[in-house]
Amino acid sequence: MAGPSAVTGERQRPKAPARPPRPSPGRRLPSPRLLLAVAVLVTVLGGGAIWLLYGSEWLHVERVTASGTQVLTPDQVLDAASVPVGAPLISVDTEAIEDRLRRQLPRIDSVDAVRSWPHGIALKVTERKPVLLLEKDGKFVEVDAEGVRFATVTSAPKNVPKLQLTADRSPSLHRFGIDRLLVEAVEVARDIPPAVASRTRTMEVRSYDSISLELSDGRTVDWGSGEKGESKAAALTALMKAAPDAGHFDVSAPTSPAVSGS
Repeated sequence: MAGPSAVTGERQRPKAPARPPRPSPGRRLPSPRLLLAVAVLVTVLGGGAIWLLYGSEWLHVERVTASGTQVLTPDQVLDAASVPVGAPLISVDTEAIEDRLRRQLPRIDSVDAVRSWPHGIALKVTERKPVLLLEKDGKFVEVDAEGVRFATVTSAPKNVPKLQLTADRSPSLHRFGIDRLLVEAVEVARDIPPAVASRTRTMEVRSYDSISLELSDGRTVDWGSGEKGESKAAALTALMKAAPDAGHFDVSAPTSPAVSGS
């Protein structure tokens, strides 16, 4: 029981219990009929979308195109892709198409198979580019900048050096092996200055640290190993500018390059 107030001497009235808040007059729960109608509408729209994507004739594959080819032809790409014309566009497995193209056409470095709504599949191809050629039985094996041997051709592409592996009597062959020496040659091919690469006729690999170039005008370059390639490229460019009539350039030690002949 409440006692008298310390100020007035009167008894204080007990506080009335708080009333629960009245619901706001504009917020009413949707009726069950409305909820049912919304559910039916969502089901109908979802079913219609599924039918449109899979069952109708409107979104099926009607056209397949190929772009980016240089040595390959678009028809070769289309034949290897085997895109199921007439199938629902949404169901086409684009990753399977890409895997199939890379497997059947090793010249392809990368490919994107893209849905082109409403009726197309676009194949965007990037081909490998040879940086070296291995001559074998009168034909040429193309090797790209990653060391991948991706194609054999009867005619040598222009401005691609022919690789001569003459390391059969070198002690380094037992240590590194032909495949390792090929990787070293590829690294050198990547680092040769473009102006020199276009004039390089052959690259000879005698050992791991004895790689040389022969240019189309008869000049030669001692490159050494594949190490410090950027420094060697810069040194070779500077030497050729300083001594344009020299017949031989040695950049195997890029900090002390040398020239000879005229």
